[in-house]
Amino acid sequence: MSVTSRYREAWEGFWREAPGGQGGVFWDAEPTLTVARHLALFEPYLSDPGLPLVDLGCGNGTQTRFLADRFPHVVGADLSAAALDHARRADPAGRASYRQLDAADKGEAQGLRAELGDVNVYVRGVLHQCEADDRQPLVDGIATLIGDRGRAFLVEPSEAAGALLQSLTASPAGPPPKVAAVFRHGIAPGRVADDAAPEFLAAAGLTLLVSGTVPLTTTEYAPDGSRIELPSGWYVTGRAG
Repeated sequence: MSVTSRYREAWEGFWREAPGGQGGVFWDAEPTLTVARHLALFEPYLSDPGLPLVDLGCGNGTQTRFLADRFPHVVGADLSAAALDHARRADPAGRASYRQLDAADKGEAQGLRAELGDVNVYVRGVLHQCEADDRQPLVDGIATLIGDRGRAFLVEPSEAAGALLQSLTASPAGPPPKVAAVFRHGIAPGRVADDAAPEFLAAAGLTLLVSGTVPLTTTEYAPDGSRIELPSGWYVTGRAG
C-alpha cells in the first residue's frame, strides 16, 4: 500500500510554505538537543556502523547533515519533494544524498534496499504523524530497509505528549505559531499508545533490543519562556540473532 494522496499533499503544502533555515518548524530543534542525544543511545547497538544510514522522514535535513558528519554514507529520505528541496538547498556541499520515499509502500522500500543493501535507520517523530492505517506498513518498510544486519532507532512522542499538545492548542491565546502551521495543513498529530510501537515492531518480524524515555525537544517556547519538550519513548530494533 501507499500513503493517501491527501496525506501526501498535506505535507507538500506544509513544506512549500515552511520558512527556510534551521528552526523554522516545530520539530526542527538544534541537532545537539535532538539527534546527538539519540546517537548516544543508538550507537552502542549498531552491529555494523559502516552500513549506509537512512534518516527517514528527514524533512529539511537539519538532523541529516549532523549524521552525515559522523557516518560515511547518509541518505535523507522523505515523502515530500518540497521538504527535500529545503534539505538540498541547506546542504550545498552535498554531505548527504536525498531521496523521495514513501516507506509505507512495499515496492519503494524494496527498491531502496536493492540499491543500498542493508542500512541503519533513524526515525524521529514519524509514526505519530502517520495516518493510523499507514503505521504498520511504515514499520514493515523499516524492516525491509534494515535487512539482516541493520538496526533502527525510533523516537516517538508518548501519550503524555498528546495531552501537552492539546493543552497548547486549547490556550486562550491559541496554539504557538509553529504548532498552528502544522494544524493549518491538516497534519494533526495522532496519539499513539505507549505500547503500540513494540507491537508494530513485533508484527514486522523485528526484535526490540532496548527501549527507554527521552524528552523530544522542539523549537517552541511555553509562556514562561521554557523550551517545550515532548515526553517521548525510544526504541532500538533489529533482526533476532
